Amino acid sequence: MTAAHGRGPGHEHDRRYAAPAERLRAPARVALLEVPRVVSLCLEGIPAARVLDVGTGTGIFAEAFAERGLEVTGIDPNSELLSLAQSHGQSARFMAGVAEKLPFEDASFDLVFLGHVLHETDDRHAALSEARRVARLRVAILEWPYADEEQGPPLGHRLRPAEIISLAQGSGFTEIKPLILTHMHLYLLTPRAPDANELP
Repeated sequence: MTAAHGRGPGHEHDRRYAAPAERLRAPARVALLEVPRVVSLCLEGIPAARVLDVGTGTGIFAEAFAERGLEVTGIDPNSELLSLAQSHGQSARFMAGVAEKLPFEDASFDLVFLGHVLHETDDRHAALSEARRVARLRVAILEWPYADEEQGPPLGHRLRPAEIISLAQGSGFTEIKPLILTHMHLYLLTPRAPDANELP
């Protein structure tokens, strides 16, 4: 859940959240996220200890994962949002970075979480491939439903479920589990199993 972040004239990221950062933590908006439910579903069935929150924004989910006793790293290209995230999620670590090029070793995290960030990325395939690369057990994608709603991004910026599934398959995920929540769609992805020649 990141904010607008331009790269000079003609390169504005118009898909990124551009309203005041404080609005990301507005109670009405946070209620739509179903944070406790999403966190529980992301962790269900896996022995997770380390979590990467890609596009952490103001750190709402990083904070929630950290409250579960997990070691959490949040990454975002927006320094203003990172400062706000740090002020809330004191036990999580926050750093600058982009989804398409994660500065971590392979299989560094048990869970990689992308909350409202996939539709904002410049290269969705690269973002998912990078998430799979650094994930050991699961990648979770939270996105707005493909619907014209008052809350959230305009319809033209949203992703159809079939597009997300196709992107996941093309990025090497072997198992894709879509979940329709009250206000959001959650996708739980299992990283590709290694080929025989990749085993030690």
